[in-house]
Amino acid sequence: MSNKTIAFAVSVFILVVVSLFSISYLYKQKKVDNVEPQAPIAVTPVDRYNVKRIDGKHFFKNGTHTVVGEITLPTPCDLLKTEAIIAESYPEQVTFLFTVINTTDTCAMVATNQRFKVEARASSQANLKATFNGSAVELNLIEASADETPEEFELFIKG
Repeated sequence: MSNKTIAFAVSVFILVVVSLFSISYLYKQKKVDNVEPQAPIAVTPVDRYNVKRIDGKHFFKNGTHTVVGEITLPTPCDLLKTEAIIAESYPEQVTFLFTVINTTDTCAMVATNQRFKVEARASSQANLKATFNGSAVELNLIEASADETPEEFELFIKG
């Protein structure tokens, strides 16, 4: 074989290898360019309070519903704010709003019971419900006995 034939065969071989690499690279780029842009994944904040149910003692006297109890919050810096909203209907729809206020950046992670007392003037047939930080939660009420007062309650929940 002559040197020209060998040089031609090697040149053709190199040209084929370079072509295959080029085609592979272009195919890969086309595949990347055709990828549909995805919407950013919405990350929901973790509910660090994890309150799904509020237990309380229910007192009804002289047209006023009073609910007292405790909610365990993760730090002593978490302060509990309560409010009652009454929808004008019959029977009234009373919603107790529980909101956590925390204005500190750092605080010791020590579970702390926060006592609450919230009142609403409504009929004895009123429908009572609750929200915690804007989310509906179960309101587990225990009727108080006749000798108990809202100021001196003890809440014992089994289960």
